[in-house]
Amino acid sequence: MRRFLNSDFFYAFTRSPLAIVSLLVVVLMVLSAILANFIAPTNPFDAASLNLMNGFTAPMEPNMFTGETFLLGTDDQGRDLFSAILFGLRVSLFVGVMAVGLAMVLGVLLGLIAGYLGGWLDTLIMRLADIQMTFPSILIAMLIFGVARGLLPAELREEMAITVLILSIGLSEWVTFARTVRGSTMVEKEKEYVSAARLIGLNPWQIMLRHILPNVLGPVLVIATITLALAIIAEATLSFLGVGAPRTEPSLGTLIRVGQDFLFSGEWWILLFPALTLLALALSVNLFGDWLRDTLNPRLR
Repeated sequence: MRRFLNSDFFYAFTRSPLAIVSLLVVVLMVLSAILANFIAPTNPFDAASLNLMNGFTAPMEPNMFTGETFLLGTDDQGRDLFSAILFGLRVSLFVGVMAVGLAMVLGVLLGLIAGYLGGWLDTLIMRLADIQMTFPSILIAMLIFGVARGLLPAELREEMAITVLILSIGLSEWVTFARTVRGSTMVEKEKEYVSAARLIGLNPWQIMLRHILPNVLGPVLVIATITLALAIIAEATLSFLGVGAPRTEPSLGTLIRVGQDFLFSGEWWILLFPALTLLALALSVNLFGDWLRDTLNPRLR
């Protein structure tokens, strides 16, 4: 711990108000999502606890029928919007983190193989990456989501919706990891420690995973942070379009989709607060990722 507190990284962090604020916002939102069961006044997705008479209650104004007051108001079904945002934040973060984890594992593995083994495997993996990069990630995610949903039995589609969503976003974001790791691996495999590992008889997988991988993880962690913001936005976009999280487990994107139906009828809060939460989360993760990139890359100092 003392070594970390005395490091250049921690010194740079304490001198960057933007990094401190963005990290605090991210930590606050993550903790709010984890502790949603304890923070939220109600469980907004428990149909038995909903009262339709509370529908369309404005923020901090008593309902004309029940007299109840809600911090951020309610939606058309009488759900407490503050509670709905906390639970929706949990879904968005879970999907984003799991999708980035999948993309990172797949991209790092393919990047190591392409960079170290080379040959036709390198050509095949990089051509697949080039083809995928010609299409927007959100279109790739929609295609994978549609195909996966079509292959599932009808009775499992709602149950597996979150899993399919993670799979579709993860498979659409692996390219950046693969290209970065491939480039770093091509540099590392020419160094003396890799030659020494070959001389003592280690097989290629041992060399890649035990020796090269630890030396290429620095850029990967930075890319993972930035990709997390993209994954959260992709999940919200898919859910907004109606092909993401189911209504029984709504994310921030689902709440925004519900809110936009009532934007021009005067119930502005149903859209505004979920949208502001998504904006704050994605912007904070992105800003912190940018700071990490600038700090850990000596060429940008």
